Amino acid sequence: MDRRKFLKKSMILGSAFWLPRFPACKEKKSALSEKSRVIVAQDPAVLNKRSVEGDKLLKLLDNAVQTYFDCDHPVDAWRKIVQPGEVIGLKVNCLSGRGSTHRELVEAIAERLRQAGIRESDIIIWDRLNKDLEECGFKIRYKGKGVKCFGNDAVGFAPNLQVFGQAGSLVTRILTNLCDGIINIPLLRDHSIAGVSIALKNLFGAIHNPNKYHLNKGDPYIADVNSFPVIRKKVRFTIVDAIEAQYHGGPSFMPQWRWKFGGLLVGYDRVAIDYTGWRIIEEKRKEKGLPALKEEDREPKYIFTAGDADHQLGEANPLKIETIKI
Repeated sequence: MDRRKFLKKSMILGSAFWLPRFPACKEKKSALSEKSRVIVAQDPAVLNKRSVEGDKLLKLLDNAVQTYFDCDHPVDAWRKIVQPGEVIGLKVNCLSGRGSTHRELVEAIAERLRQAGIRESDIIIWDRLNKDLEECGFKIRYKGKGVKCFGNDAVGFAPNLQVFGQAGSLVTRILTNLCDGIINIPLLRDHSIAGVSIALKNLFGAIHNPNKYHLNKGDPYIADVNSFPVIRKKVRFTIVDAIEAQYHGGPSFMPQWRWKFGGLLVGYDRVAIDYTGWRIIEEKRKEKGLPALKEEDREPKYIFTAGDADHQLGEANPLKIETIKI
């Protein structure tokens, strides 16, 4: 059975007894509810020696998103993110070749979006270039009934300059014109200049001039780009692909510095997600005998900038982040 058929069968079997009900999601009543919530979901079994286990990955995704929203069923949780009739973009990261976003995760997310009422033709998988997407195994599709997939180079950039702080860029029409909302699907990995490249850095793939913004380890530019009004408004949710992660030598694919994390980081707050992912990478570096990023002059200070009073993109204070490990 191919992956698509498997996912659809899993959805039918898993939803047969509850689709008519759609009970409301629960509200968390504890004092922790005021903190930025980040779900760290792990299951080493999602990745075997040959490939990703689709059924286990779908279950892991469901557990993570349902835990985030305190929902009993997956569709209820996804309807907190999207509404029927919307066009939803899935921002992947295909710059690392074999180390890029797993197609299995993107397909699982797309399947849940369909169950939540988003038409196949209203889902757009996208990144910077068509060739990057193709090299990662995605099939370019502009028209038809199926899920769309294409790069910024296929549609160009909106003419109005987006400006915040020290950054000024044109933003892809995929984000400005075609999509009502974006689900950010970055990677958990090291970055040789910025320290780490996770949720915030992934949005560099939405602008025409990311090469300009790597000075001073990306600070404040990464925070500034994420503060562009259209990006701040349209990024709905983040699901970090941490099935395989990289603790050194990034963003290029370096298999000697990768490890099987077997997980996902899920949440709304991109700053809190980046802080959490950064700490995971630091722990792995320590385990492997590597110095902290600060000692290599690569501490990702842009994460704190993104959380400051000028940007207010989220929480970088660990005392204000609720990390839930499942």
